[in-house]
Amino acid sequence: MRLLVCLWIVWPILCTCVQGDHRGNGPHEEGGDGKDRGHGDLAESQLFLGPRESGSRKLYNENVNFAFRLYRHIISRPDFQSKNVFFSPLSVSLALAALSLGARGQTHEQLFRGLGFNETEITAEEVNEAFHQILLELNNKTDVDLSVGSALFMHDTFKPHPEFLDNLKRYYLSEGFTADFTKTSDTTDLINNYVKDKTHGKISRLVEGLDPSEVMYLTSYMYFKGKWEVPFDPEDTKEGFFHVNTTHKVPVQMMRNSNRFYVYQDADVNTNVLQLHYTDFVSMMLILPEHGLEALEKVFSRTLVGKWRRSVRKMDCDVYVPKFSMETLYDLKDVLIGMGISDIFGPGADLTGVADGPPVVSKVVQKAHFHVHESGSAAATGAQGGAGSGRVPVTLRYDRPFKIIVSNHKTKSILFMGKFVNPSEK
Repeated sequence: MRLLVCLWIVWPILCTCVQGDHRGNGPHEEGGDGKDRGHGDLAESQLFLGPRESGSRKLYNENVNFAFRLYRHIISRPDFQSKNVFFSPLSVSLALAALSLGARGQTHEQLFRGLGFNETEITAEEVNEAFHQILLELNNKTDVDLSVGSALFMHDTFKPHPEFLDNLKRYYLSEGFTADFTKTSDTTDLINNYVKDKTHGKISRLVEGLDPSEVMYLTSYMYFKGKWEVPFDPEDTKEGFFHVNTTHKVPVQMMRNSNRFYVYQDADVNTNVLQLHYTDFVSMMLILPEHGLEALEKVFSRTLVGKWRRSVRKMDCDVYVPKFSMETLYDLKDVLIGMGISDIFGPGADLTGVADGPPVVSKVVQKAHFHVHESGSAAATGAQGGAGSGRVPVTLRYDRPFKIIVSNHKTKSILFMGKFVNPSEK
């Protein structure tokens, strides 16, 4: 009997709509380096690189490609088409790249290829080092609450190769723990308490029960909490409706802000784009199609999003965004198999770099918690005021299904991605 490995990927995201550290009473016009943080910023334009240089830039480029491929495969599944979707493509890439440290032969080639890498253009060492630099950069952010990492939980009778453990720690900052997996309650508590601590209590029950045939859990986590640079005033939040479709609407608390925002109206695909900044290097793009998500999904691509990033301009805008939460739990095994990553799940898996009597992967599970809400007092945000230019502002009302992309521009990474279609979905 082959030993089984389980990959758990967790990420709670808390978008806190409170006042950030503002200079003066008006909205931010500049990044921390003094440059106008508009459409032409270098970090902005390089998020979606063209196929060119190897090493870190090649990894950034392929990570973005992987994000869009993963999104398309997730939403194409019948059980996801009419539901909220939210995931972290970077976390999935990190978990699979970490596993590749123990893959050999065709299994490694397929895993590498599935992540978008070509071994004739970029080496495994370059990939591991580039992911390591991304992790260091993300974990060293001081202007947002952001932590990324992984942990390996192993049955105390399972003996992985020391080189595998050393490389996990070196490149992917992984911590290692051993436990008696036959004591399922104690081991479940060990894993869940670790994840609860790393996610600041947002995910407290990741594992409900251990499979006695599983000998290793590789857990990847990402925690993000950010403050809008242009905050929302809680006193402006009013009850409204979210139109799930043409016949069904549900009540929501609708936040409102009148200010200068980065906006683009794409007449070619009948879509409005709003880019909300947390910090100099992290932003959330809200994508609102005028004629429903289904039509937009047919043309949605990396190229299109790159066009929107280059085209956003600051303008006076009345913005209405619902307060909402999403919790998602996916087993990505079938999705990854559909993307060509299948060997790791089968009897022919060559994970001899992990251990002798090599294991196979039983499942790749992701759990996400995404929360957009208000905190703080109205007085704290009162200094922001409105746009005040005398021009009639654009109105963007996010009261129907829309897409979400949260990006870190310094590491050219898509941190989170998804679509919000129904506030009442549990």
